[in-house]
Amino acid sequence: MKIGFGYDIHRLIEGRRLILGGVEIPYIKGLDGYSDADVLLHAICDAVLGAAGKDDIGVHFPNNDPEFKGISSVELLKRVAAIVRNEGLTIINVDSTLVLEEPKLMPFKKRMRENISRALGLPEDSVNIKATTQEGVGAIGRGEAVAAYAVVSLERVK
Repeated sequence: MKIGFGYDIHRLIEGRRLILGGVEIPYIKGLDGYSDADVLLHAICDAVLGAAGKDDIGVHFPNNDPEFKGISSVELLKRVAAIVRNEGLTIINVDSTLVLEEPKLMPFKKRMRENISRALGLPEDSVNIKATTQEGVGAIGRGEAVAAYAVVSLERVK
């Protein structure tokens, strides 16, 4: 078994859509980034790649390559899943945490889990998404950014 950890953070800015877990969430700001800036999926991508010893998403999908400008992070996650499958590894589960002050995510978590499980080829009960606040502390606490953490486990296919 292999374990991987991922982390990502993006600024919240006006004029962008807020995409988390592949779901567009109604909000006055969105995440700044080269792709759709989905911090949750970026953290999961890095956790999967890390567990497989395959570097990080910036290496595989550089932010100076026009192919990835505005790309859906669901597509990036599918590509990451293919990378590890080609290495003879299978993804077992995902546990993740989003850190943001607002908006509340409970109404969107089921769709996020569906998107992630479909992209990775996992049963929904193998994907967990938690959300917490920063209790008003720091940039996240001031509503300036959103961060995500993820842990995944992989197993070598026999």
